[in-house]
Amino acid sequence: MSRMTNFIMGVIGIGLMAIFVLGLSQSISTGFAGFWGGFPFMCIAIFVLILALYNFYEETIRKDD
Repeated sequence: MSRMTNFIMGVIGIGLMAIFVLGLSQSISTGFAGFWGGFPFMCIAIFVLILALYNFYEETIRKDD
């Protein structure tokens, strides 16, 4: 795929994943578990999103053809 196609698909994919994971984290934190019950999941979710952003950077911006 072209570099522009990878960039567009990566932005769409990370955006959808971020909406899902952060929405799930917010739902857990405001529900029965409470803030401290959902806090470990929130930390893991943020770490996973950082890893996804790093992989996006490595594959689209930094990668040399």
